Amino acid sequence: MSKVDEITRDSWIMSTFPEWGTWLNEEIENEEVKPGTVAMWWLGCTGIWFKTPGGANITIDLWAGNGKRTHGDGKMKVGHQMANMCGCRNMQPNLRAVPFVIDPFAIKQVDAVLATHYHQDHMSAEYASHVLKSGMTTVDENGNEIPVPFIGPKKSVELWQKWGVPADRCITVKPGDTIKIKDIEIVALDSFDRTCITTTDSQGADREDLHGKCPTDMDDKAVNYLVKTPGGNIYHSGDSHYSIYYAKHGKDYDIDVAFGSYGENPVGMQDKMTSVDILRMAEALRTNVVIPIHYDVWTNFKADPKEIELLYNYKKDVLDYKFHPFIWDVGGKYVYPTDKAKRQYHYRRGFEDCFEEEPNVPYRSVL
Repeated sequence: MSKVDEITRDSWIMSTFPEWGTWLNEEIENEEVKPGTVAMWWLGCTGIWFKTPGGANITIDLWAGNGKRTHGDGKMKVGHQMANMCGCRNMQPNLRAVPFVIDPFAIKQVDAVLATHYHQDHMSAEYASHVLKSGMTTVDENGNEIPVPFIGPKKSVELWQKWGVPADRCITVKPGDTIKIKDIEIVALDSFDRTCITTTDSQGADREDLHGKCPTDMDDKAVNYLVKTPGGNIYHSGDSHYSIYYAKHGKDYDIDVAFGSYGENPVGMQDKMTSVDILRMAEALRTNVVIPIHYDVWTNFKADPKEIELLYNYKKDVLDYKFHPFIWDVGGKYVYPTDKAKRQYHYRRGFEDCFEEEPNVPYRSVL
């Protein structure tokens, strides 16, 4: 049988997806984190992997799903949170714009699965399934072996349990709660995700009527996290919008690196922080470095992070900023404080071993 006869749609999918295969899985596994540092990888959207010198591996908002894949009937669900917010009915053109850089089924060790909230691009049933079926364990603060926990606000825990995660594997957190994982301490903090507060349990015509009331406490729906590590304190804001209460978090906690969800909001929608918001958040949190995320994933919210850099350079002297932005790429590694002075990421360029072996060329002048 010829090669073209052997090829099918299924064989094509299996040979190309996920696009990065296990490249990033292997890189994370092989990373030796030096004392006094913390290594982080951007997994796309707001997904971050953290690894510490003490061997702690945790993920926040690892997601392995898609956006739209068909036009369908051209209409979105009437109870979708963005339909609730602005009354729109036409199908959102939110196509996934970045590759899958990690294979959730090839993960060999993680010590905790965290979610900031329960929107579909921040939790993964596939990842949850693998963690459960693999039998992965970790240790508690007393050194006792335990199953890997799933940590999140009430609505995230409810969704995990709906998928089949046992209740005794789940830890519900609200602002002020702390959890220790090896040499990491996780502090749950207030979320400012106003899109999440307009999310109803039903996305159908029977959705809850929100007029004149808030459906639930924000603390049940979403949290931000402060991840205290040997290398510094990392603030993950989930999908939070800008809030003046960032200043309270900045006064209560020492923050070294802050992640903020950035994007170009379509007319009639406010779902991501703007470049101005990212800088205001960083200033209020008193962070050393601010890293925009989430702008990568949705075609209809795509934004250029260089706008943040341009605005930062315009304002940094007059406002005496004590921080700087770092522009990352999905799948890239950032080590704090080793990379503290860096302003922009570039993928490894390779060819470090050039001319260690004799080139196979007719003569050197062709080089």
